[in-house]
Amino acid sequence: MRGDAMRIGRLLMLGVALPALIAAGPASEGLHLGDKGYLTTPGLDVFVFTDIYPDGHQTGVTVIQHGVRVAANGDLRLEPAPGQWSPMPASGERHVDSATGTITQTLSYPDPTKDSKGFNPIYYPDLKLGYAVHVSPAGGNSFRISVDLDKPLPPEWTGKVGFNLELFPTHLFGKSWLMDGQTGIFPRQPNGPVERLAGGKVPEPRNAQANGPVQSLNGQALAAPLATGKTLVVAPEEDKQRLSIQSRTGEIELIDGRLPHNNGWFIVRGKVAPGATKNAIEWIVTPNVVSGWRYEPVIQVSQVGYAPAQPKRAVIELDAATDALQPATLYRLGAEGRTEVMRAAPRPWGNFLRYRYATFDFSQVREPGMYVVRYGDKTSQAFRIAQDVYARHVWQPTLEYFLPVQMCHMLVREKYRIWHGLDHMDDALMAPSPLNHYDGYAQGPSTLTKFKPGEIVPGLNAGGWHDAGDYDLRVESQIGTVWLLSRMVEEFGLDYDATRIDQKRNLVEIHDPDGKNDAIQQIEHGLLSVLGGYRAMGRLYRGIIDPSLRQYAMLGDGSLQTDNVFRKPVEGLGVDNNGNPIRWDDRWVFTEDNPDRELYTAAGLAGAARALKASNPALAAEALAAARDLTTRAIDRGKAENRVFALAELIHATHDRALVAKLVTLENDIVSQIDKTGWMLASILDQLPQGFRDNVTRAVTAYQARVTAEARTDSPYGVPYKPQIWGAGWDIQRRGVEQYFFHKGWPQATSTDSYINALNFVLGVHPGENTASFASGVGAVSATTAYGGNRADWSYIPGGVISGTNLVRPDLPELKTWPYFWQQTEYVMGGGETNYMFLALAADALYRKSQ
Repeated sequence: MRGDAMRIGRLLMLGVALPALIAAGPASEGLHLGDKGYLTTPGLDVFVFTDIYPDGHQTGVTVIQHGVRVAANGDLRLEPAPGQWSPMPASGERHVDSATGTITQTLSYPDPTKDSKGFNPIYYPDLKLGYAVHVSPAGGNSFRISVDLDKPLPPEWTGKVGFNLELFPTHLFGKSWLMDGQTGIFPRQPNGPVERLAGGKVPEPRNAQANGPVQSLNGQALAAPLATGKTLVVAPEEDKQRLSIQSRTGEIELIDGRLPHNNGWFIVRGKVAPGATKNAIEWIVTPNVVSGWRYEPVIQVSQVGYAPAQPKRAVIELDAATDALQPATLYRLGAEGRTEVMRAAPRPWGNFLRYRYATFDFSQVREPGMYVVRYGDKTSQAFRIAQDVYARHVWQPTLEYFLPVQMCHMLVREKYRIWHGLDHMDDALMAPSPLNHYDGYAQGPSTLTKFKPGEIVPGLNAGGWHDAGDYDLRVESQIGTVWLLSRMVEEFGLDYDATRIDQKRNLVEIHDPDGKNDAIQQIEHGLLSVLGGYRAMGRLYRGIIDPSLRQYAMLGDGSLQTDNVFRKPVEGLGVDNNGNPIRWDDRWVFTEDNPDRELYTAAGLAGAARALKASNPALAAEALAAARDLTTRAIDRGKAENRVFALAELIHATHDRALVAKLVTLENDIVSQIDKTGWMLASILDQLPQGFRDNVTRAVTAYQARVTAEARTDSPYGVPYKPQIWGAGWDIQRRGVEQYFFHKGWPQATSTDSYINALNFVLGVHPGENTASFASGVGAVSATTAYGGNRADWSYIPGGVISGTNLVRPDLPELKTWPYFWQQTEYVMGGGETNYMFLALAADALYRKSQ
């Protein structure tokens, strides 16, 4: 203490400001257990199993260095370079020792909730392994990782199990590494030499599919280690990235995990020694920390801009230790550069996640032009203020590019470019039964139709959209897209022609107008698939998906997945004598008995019937008849919200008083779940009994009062940011569309801010240092490295909308430039793209009307 006082005195004599010294003070304390349950010091945080998603490289021991996640998934693994379907441990108890700062997580193999079962079944080898990972401060910025095994590994697993810590690749490309006298540069792409996993034979996973998993525990192809030694130094040339890892229990390897798996990371791995139990692994990890580091301000404004009458608030994201705000300035851009238009002190909002926030309101500025916001030495990207700000280059890319590119069973061309060839004309074979497939697909006796496993189901080789980082067709994605497009036609008179869609020739020509409304043609394309399955089977399909994981994981041109040749029915096609699915390149169609999905689909079909009534009355009539039939079968079995949705859309299409009477019987459910059901009634209020309508109105008014109040406290963005695994963008958009309909039905109770804020969030006003628009190719800066079919090219599809900034628990919002994070950058059908498009059209209609 006396030394610190003398040091402060000397610095004060030299003119060093005391506040700056105090801000830097905690760094001298070194890494310690913070009040949020992880190790922390200014510029460095170490999360220890605070997240739940190893599949997405988002759990285990995780390092956040100067506000950026640089390493993750530190855990014991059964392979040098695990993939998405590799064995993962089950989490046990987590213990925090406040006295020593040690965090301990117990884990075990196998995970019984995933072993050959679940949404994405994993096939585990015959190994029972229990262990504990301990992480504790080790002085200064260092921390210690140690692993204790419950018992020694079996002899056949010697040299096969190791502790992996994954290093995020994008930040390291072109940076150097050092290892015990060896040197190198982290390569942009994985390079050989390639070698097979060496050593004794490891038992194969039990009940593994004959045509998957993608990888195997035995014989995995790997890049030769970049280096082997005892101490690794990462990025020694970068003060904000430099990190060292020292092993006290044997050598460590630096592995390029991207060679066996495109979405892999660089991996530091130390093997468990034979017979080891206590302290089987011990590492000292030391990330460098820049003294006095503070998170730099981030200015978050719409990447597109604002209408003159629109509320305009820049959100300023600041280091949590910020105690004084600087003025913010709005500049108008002109031939001479910047002209100051407005300067004001931002309004403090408070703390959210790990940051402090303030808002800069410049709503009073209405003059059209180009502008930037400046705070401190940071300046936002340029944005427009204009009456037609949403009229061009905003929603159009979704209709011009994304939807055409995702069209299945078509050759899709754009001038000199072929986006994909004619694909999946051999759809589809009835899936084997019983079968628990992957990605949530399952087939059982209760879901069978007149088609036997392996038989061709006719009519499925037409229509539909690939969904969307993959090539499967889920019925909810197909009908969700159909319904939203139909509502855009109804609500906004959407009539736009930029694409030639020729169903007879299975041909799409982007930017070659054919004189027809693209939105109507897309609706028809979706119905070809949904009604095609209904015609053939007398029920809906669950979805159409590849038979093997190797096929499912394929990137690039989807037409190369299959040969487009129908196969003749094969007696007994399904599974072999060992219970393994037989190899086949034709996709499988799955069915299910799911009343909620049937009601949801019925609602979409009813909406499509209204949109197509004038242009395609025959298809409209077929869609409406199917909607009635599906509703009749499922109405008494589904959840209230889906029953209300189907009835409301059918009432809107038919004005059927019997359906109104059925809807009225659900009044208690509607009122008690008004947040889920109320918006569905906005278009049919004039058809509902007065007393029923009054009760619903009271419930809506109370709910919207909560929405308005929570918009001030949920987050600085006026919307609830509460992501689960995926980024919250899609959920926020969906809620925005619902709020549009609440405003349509109850304008006195509902603010337009509730859906305009959702659009702003997607267009760049969202947490974290990456302020890109989630809509690819839209705005000054957007997500142009995305998880679509072309992700291996680090590319994007204009108008696709990613899920966006997700939360690395407990408190780090993150949106990285990395094409393989489905939880951040994946495109999706059935909402992500069309909810965004709907909101942009709604904003255009709102503000151009206010001119």
